Amino acid sequence: MNAETRERINILGVLLDQTDYQKAYRQAERFLDSSGNKVIVTPNAEIIMAAQKNPELRAALNSADLCLPDGIGVVIASKILGKPLAERTTGFDFMMKLLELANKKSLSLFLLGGKPEVAEKAGEKICSMFPNVEIVGCHDGYFGENEEIEVVNLINHTKPDILLVAMGCPKQEIFMIKNKNKMQFKIAMGVGGSFDVLSGNVQRAPQFVQNIGLEWLYRLIMQPSRLKRVGALPAFLVKVISHRTINN
Repeated sequence: MNAETRERINILGVLLDQTDYQKAYRQAERFLDSSGNKVIVTPNAEIIMAAQKNPELRAALNSADLCLPDGIGVVIASKILGKPLAERTTGFDFMMKLLELANKKSLSLFLLGGKPEVAEKAGEKICSMFPNVEIVGCHDGYFGENEEIEVVNLINHTKPDILLVAMGCPKQEIFMIKNKNKMQFKIAMGVGGSFDVLSGNVQRAPQFVQNIGLEWLYRLIMQPSRLKRVGALPAFLVKVISHRTINN
C-alpha cells in the first residue's frame, strides 16, 4: 500500500485505510525506509463521532499517513456502508507490532504522554520485552500550549525513530499533525491509554473477549465511569445507518 494505491473508505467524513495488520506492518517498514515524517492514527467509533463536531480533529485524522480502523463498531459501520474493512486493527495491538519492528531494526523511541512517571514505567516494560529498543526520552502529557515548543525541542534533541504519543483524543492527533514538520522522527503514532496498560496501571480484556470484539464491554464493567463514552457506539451506528439511507 503506497501513496499511489492507497485505498480508503469514508465513514462519516473520516477516511480510513482499507488494510489489515500485515499490510499495515509492511507500510510501517516502508515509512521507516522513506524520507520525511509519517503519522499513524487509529480512530474508533467514539473518535469518529468526536470528529463530527471537531473539524480540526477530522482534518488531523484525514491528514495522517496511515489511518487504522480501531474497534468493532467501525468494522460494522463499513459493512453497513457496503465497503467492508478487512479487519479491525486495534491501536494497542498495532503499537506492539510496531515495537516488534523496532526491536528487529534496533530503533530508538520517545514516549510522550500519560501521567507523570507512567511513560517511564511503560518504557521499562518495553525494554524488558524488546531488548534491542532504545528509549531515548520520556515526557508526560500534562503540558499546556505555551510549553509545546519545549516538548518539540526535547523530541528533536533526541531524534527518535519512533514517537509514541499517548495523550488521548483529540490532543494527540492534533499535536502530531500540527507539529509533524517541526519534529524529527520517522514514525509518530497516537496510542491513547497504551502506556497505562504497559505500565500495569490498567488491565486489558482477556484474549477471548478481544477476539469476539467485546473489549469495550469489559472496559465498561471494569470502569463504569466509561458509560457515557460507550454510549457513542450505538449513536455512531445509528448515524451511519441514517447516512446510508439518505445517500441511497
